[in-house]
Amino acid sequence: MILKGKKVVIMGVRNKWSIAWGAAKSAYDQGAEVICTCAEENLEKVNKMLEELPGAKAYVLGDVSADENIEKCLDEINKNHGKVDGVLHAIAHANTEDLRNDFILTSRNGFAHANDVSAYSLVAIVRMLREKDMLNEGASIVAYTYYGSEKAIEGYNVMGVAKAALEASIRYLAKDLGKDGMRINGISAGPIKTLSAKGIKDFNSILDVVEERAPLHENVTPSQVGDATAFLFSNLSSAITGEIIHVDNGFSIVGV
Repeated sequence: MILKGKKVVIMGVRNKWSIAWGAAKSAYDQGAEVICTCAEENLEKVNKMLEELPGAKAYVLGDVSADENIEKCLDEINKNHGKVDGVLHAIAHANTEDLRNDFILTSRNGFAHANDVSAYSLVAIVRMLREKDMLNEGASIVAYTYYGSEKAIEGYNVMGVAKAALEASIRYLAKDLGKDGMRINGISAGPIKTLSAKGIKDFNSILDVVEERAPLHENVTPSQVGDATAFLFSNLSSAITGEIIHVDNGFSIVGV
């Protein structure tokens, strides 16, 4: 088990179909102590899910556009668990109208909201983790992104811009964290049927295209993304930082 003796925080668990839940299960299977965060309205549901992972705990993380919500959550985790070895950022949100309409119609407020919640929250969380001395030596942070940061994907719109900002933030954070011997990487997961994906117009057609054109001719699963996350948490990836690793059955390498 590659995570035996490690403590990891999985931020952004919503339900049993969420990619973050796949990461929580993979980390648990690899021996980690699992700590999850979720929205308050999902706490009862997530606690029920955690019955599958004996010993795992869940904490409420409120709106991440407010620093005090992040701080409150981290303080609770620090009080009850102390330093951690890994943190997953699986947090993103954009207004529905900014996904359904043409990108050119994105409002100033919608643009700011998507980038604040989906990208800046990573910077804020990492900064507070370090300020609170919550990261063990060699700690590894992982954030989830998507191919829409690199190419214009129909219906992804402002979220693609936010994910591009997230990926750039990962590179700059890697430079800062490296001074303390810590790492951060991103996983660009292939499309997966999640609650968030329902906000993307014609999402099922994207799944069909990936299955047809990806070299492995399959759509990726939450458990596959979770296994890649566990690898990045582990000492097996100790020389990898600042990278965006595609876990998409090869779809991102295909040309015309």
